[in-house]
Amino acid sequence: MGALHSTLLYLILLHSCKTIVSYKDQEWKKATATYAKDSEGSLITEGACGYGDLHRSSYGKHSAGLSTMLFSRGSACGACYEIRCVDHILWCVLGSPSVVVTATDFCAPNYGLSVDYGGWCNFPREHFEMSQAAFAEIAKEKADIIPIQYRRVNCQRSGGMKFTMSGSSHFYQVLISNVGLDGEVVGVKVKGSRTGWIPMARNWGQNWHCNVNLQRQPLSFEVTISSGKTLTSYNVAPANWLFGQTFGGKQFQHE
Repeated sequence: MGALHSTLLYLILLHSCKTIVSYKDQEWKKATATYAKDSEGSLITEGACGYGDLHRSSYGKHSAGLSTMLFSRGSACGACYEIRCVDHILWCVLGSPSVVVTATDFCAPNYGLSVDYGGWCNFPREHFEMSQAAFAEIAKEKADIIPIQYRRVNCQRSGGMKFTMSGSSHFYQVLISNVGLDGEVVGVKVKGSRTGWIPMARNWGQNWHCNVNLQRQPLSFEVTISSGKTLTSYNVAPANWLFGQTFGGKQFQHE
């Protein structure tokens, strides 16, 4: 029984360690939030992360722009945050429910205004500019700005990662979206049938590029997320792929 007890304790501790690694910001942190009005309920249709139409990219109304402090030059794109309204009896929805949003845009600073009066996204303030629909799930829409708590959480995605092709004959770029688990891509490699594995550089947001002609060959991708996990999707795009097309790959799974 002693050996069995030790084994069970080891497995519990191992699981706990993996949970800590999967998203490093488990504790609730203080920040503020506002919302951007949009007739379709999403934040915007073109954002700094490059996802394009947020409804088509599956992020939809559960999207948010992050201040400079949180955006981290685009590396936070695709990350998921749980947000709840706190400490405001007039503005917070009763019961303090939470909502999970995806980082899809950059909330630009306005240094002509004070951080307390309009310069919500000025450095080093931590601020979320939410979609109107997501904001309404935690606070009353007549609120100007609300105090919140937030924490990183794993992303729940339906289907596999998506790879959208763009570029030209000697400049290849891929947009990676619908990433599960951490959601935050930190490294990408691409491989054609006539090449080895080629490291790609972040162009902007979650657009990654390399200066190689990859046309007329099937493409495979190796994607690494912020926790260090790597997933390889082989032959995602067929040899006759075209710029503008989107293909599905594997998905990071929760343990």
